Amino acid sequence: QLQLVESGGGLVQPGGSLRLSCAASGFTLDDYAIGWFRQTPGKEREGVSYISSSGGNFGYADSVKGRFTISRDNAKNTVALQMNSLKPEDTAVYYCAAKRSARVLLWRFPGQYNFWGQGTQVTVSS
Repeated sequence: QLQLVESGGGLVQPGGSLRLSCAASGFTLDDYAIGWFRQTPGKEREGVSYISSSGGNFGYADSVKGRFTISRDNAKNTVALQMNSLKPEDTAVYYCAAKRSARVLLWRFPGQYNFWGQGTQVTVSS
């Protein structure tokens, strides 16, 4: 069974850091571009960051540029999202998603991806 599993979420104070991980099960990530999304109740899923299958191409939402860093380790079959200088407005459920493609031009659109993880909650609060 092909699965993506997110981990690393939790409660953190404003200004703190978290590192999310997206691990693949049942397949290898080498041929997949990966996106990170987040969602809060009543709002649409928002594209946060993206990385191409090779790791050579990536993107960030304006709201997280300079604070979040995406990376991948194909040998470990994982993609990470390092989140620094967290703000209360970063609070959301974070999802990773995979598309079997080298790149995703419209990476912010959830419909571009083939399958999704179950999500991990990130709460930024004092």
